[in-house]
Amino acid sequence: MWTVPIPDESIVISHGGRRLDVAVQDVAVIDATVIDAAPTDVPATVSFQMTWRGRGRAQQLGRGTMVAPTDAAAFLGRFFRARVKGTFSGVSGAFTFRSKRRLQKLFAEVGTEQSGAFLTGAVRCDACGRTAPGDPGSQQGW
Repeated sequence: MWTVPIPDESIVISHGGRRLDVAVQDVAVIDATVIDAAPTDVPATVSFQMTWRGRGRAQQLGRGTMVAPTDAAAFLGRFFRARVKGTFSGVSGAFTFRSKRRLQKLFAEVGTEQSGAFLTGAVRCDACGRTAPGDPGSQQGW
């Protein structure tokens, strides 16, 4: 697993937040591996194209400011059950790998979330265009 920033233009959100496309080419990562019994960091690159497609109605999650900021439910989210498909490849030293066919996952979710740390005031969701209230009891809703 790698956690690295990717360019904004690699991410496309469409269809009211129901579809997410992520495509990157040759992203530099560090592959932590073991060579001759010693942990070693090997420079590597990965490329992938993934598409999440949300289905059905969005599920509203979280309790916002109705609970303490330290409560696990101190967030607001709007999530769709989704299907995800994609391809993946990479190079690590002399080792290369590529998905043989388009990967398919039977269950996934796609959506937007407002973290508990940012619940004060309203924010606009660029994906769906809605304004999320800081308090889920408000009549404005996701």
